[in-house]
Amino acid sequence: MDDSAAISLLERMINIRSVSTHEGPLAQFLVDQMAQLGFRSYLDEAGNAVGEAGTGPTVVLLGHIDTVPGDIPVRVENGRLYGRGAVDAKGPFATFVAAAARVLARGTLPVHLVLVGAVEEEVPSSKGAHHVVNRYEPTACVIGEPSGWERLTLGYKGRLLINGRWEQHTAHSAGREVAVAERAVAFWNMVHGYCTHYNADKRRLFDQLQSSLQAIRSATDHLTDWAELTIGLRLPLGVSPDDLVYTFTEQADGGALHFAGGCYAYLGDKSNALVRAFLKGVRSAGGKPGFLVKTGTSDMNVVGPVWNCPILAYGPGDSHLDHTPDEHIELAEYLQAIRVLEVALERL
Repeated sequence: MDDSAAISLLERMINIRSVSTHEGPLAQFLVDQMAQLGFRSYLDEAGNAVGEAGTGPTVVLLGHIDTVPGDIPVRVENGRLYGRGAVDAKGPFATFVAAAARVLARGTLPVHLVLVGAVEEEVPSSKGAHHVVNRYEPTACVIGEPSGWERLTLGYKGRLLINGRWEQHTAHSAGREVAVAERAVAFWNMVHGYCTHYNADKRRLFDQLQSSLQAIRSATDHLTDWAELTIGLRLPLGVSPDDLVYTFTEQADGGALHFAGGCYAYLGDKSNALVRAFLKGVRSAGGKPGFLVKTGTSDMNVVGPVWNCPILAYGPGDSHLDHTPDEHIELAEYLQAIRVLEVALERL
């Protein structure tokens, strides 16, 4: 697969809409493409696009092919490819396919390579990753997420989502009854205060317990007043989602709380053969490698604790463009990332 074919692959992927839970057409496209490139490819029971090649120790390249909503016209301008998923994370998965295809074509693949285009990473279910976590026992894993072509991501924070609802009989606004919207706001203030207290001696963002008020709304039918809110929490290492569920449930002031997407933070090691292979790849492409930790989450949070193998996240693109209306990828960077991954795979 030459550079023009690699660019064409990514552009076609971006043109196939794949909002979470609607990844079927893109998954089938990828199965067909990987088959043409010499992989044993198929759709698994979760709807993941899977391609396998080679023999020996198993290495999994796990990227997600779903996107958040929001249509961005697909176009190339000034060396940039625009479109939803260009960075998060069709670009990284196209990098996996293109690099693996080149190594396979040269006959220099030293491992049993499994490419997984996972579904539902952008929603709390993480359906694709949960499906494969007990199917493989890899000796190494690479997660497809944007890091920039010179950077390796070693860890992600954990997550917990809180959806709360408060209801009460309608009362006159001049009375003594605390308004239902005030009860919801008081809960948010409690959560935010809890996080602020936890963070008092934490200087690095990766070590902080972050809270965000993602939505709040209230209404009445003049018999019952209600208020709802959604809070997102980003968890540092050592903070248990279950402990937070218990703590905040105790402080809900009669509200009904629903928790979703709970997962622990995860941090991989940088002293292993996988990292050394990528350092070699970056340097061979003329780059200066570095390491990152992210304040978001990824499928690393799902598979890392179970597989307990060398793991990192890699992929071209600026993660600050994730989910934005300006999402785009530099095509030169995309091609550089393919070259880096080629070298890394052959080093394994």
